Amino acid sequence: MKRILSGIKPSGVLNIGGYSGALSQFVRNQEQFECFFFIPDLHAITVYQDPKELNERTRELAALYIAAGIDPKRSTVFLQSQVSAHAELSWMMETQAHFGELSRMTQFKDKSDGKDVVSSALFTYPALMAADILLYQATHVPVGDDQKQHVELTRDLANRFNNRYGETFVVPEPIIQETGARIMGLDDPSKKMSKSNPNVSSYILMTDEPAVIRKKFSRAVTDSEMSVRYDWDTKPAVSNLIEIYSVFSGMSIAEVEKHFAGQGYGNFKKELAEVVIAKLEPIQQRFHEIVNSSELNEILRDGAERAAAVANETLMRAKRNMGFLIV
Repeated sequence: MKRILSGIKPSGVLNIGGYSGALSQFVRNQEQFECFFFIPDLHAITVYQDPKELNERTRELAALYIAAGIDPKRSTVFLQSQVSAHAELSWMMETQAHFGELSRMTQFKDKSDGKDVVSSALFTYPALMAADILLYQATHVPVGDDQKQHVELTRDLANRFNNRYGETFVVPEPIIQETGARIMGLDDPSKKMSKSNPNVSSYILMTDEPAVIRKKFSRAVTDSEMSVRYDWDTKPAVSNLIEIYSVFSGMSIAEVEKHFAGQGYGNFKKELAEVVIAKLEPIQQRFHEIVNSSELNEILRDGAERAAAVANETLMRAKRNMGFLIV
């Protein structure tokens, strides 16, 4: 069976962009793949994280995984830091990665730009990302456009290792989502939706209450044309809202356009808010039930055990092939 490995960093409160571009896709992936969904908390600390906040965000994100529809009986849900093979294979992958390859990673350039001090982990974390994927012999990796470069590096490292030391790793293929892969800010369609935006009306959190969601959508920028039409070149703000509607309603882009033909933005925004609220309501209810429960602890413990069994088998094979003495 085809296998997927993917995760979301616990570096902030999840907004609907994270749901649209990742979490909703995870839920659908369960239908056709063997899935390993992890929380990459080791990746989160490439930049400073307040310990208390990291702990809380990790737990909240794990609860959202389950609340959104990931079934821990069908998919393996675990914390990266609970499976030590990730750190060990990461070092082995660093020995295969070239300095020039890591230097060309656009995310490193973006996150280090203008900084006086940058951790070495921010530079080398693509090697850890490669280890994450290769440990589970993932055949496919769902990623956004901004992460595709890292999957390409993972493929290069897997092929390099296999050529040097014998067949060890499956070479994964990226899965690029088309609709809803990159939700933009409600105040500026040129920037990705992010909680780091000082304008709180620019993003909608997964835990926002209905009144807050309605207010934020009512303030979302549009344009002067008053036509609900999908065209990123000339109507980026409206196109962004159409994508959100498509993801949360299950309708295609064409169906959304047809549904709102001849209608103005006022009604469109109102319906959009209700569609999002309706989707989030059962997720929020389940989230509050599970976030501080022993059930979540059990899910993560069981997931770590299952993940470690697969990861350790791959790690041992890689160590043998590389020449480490196994006694």
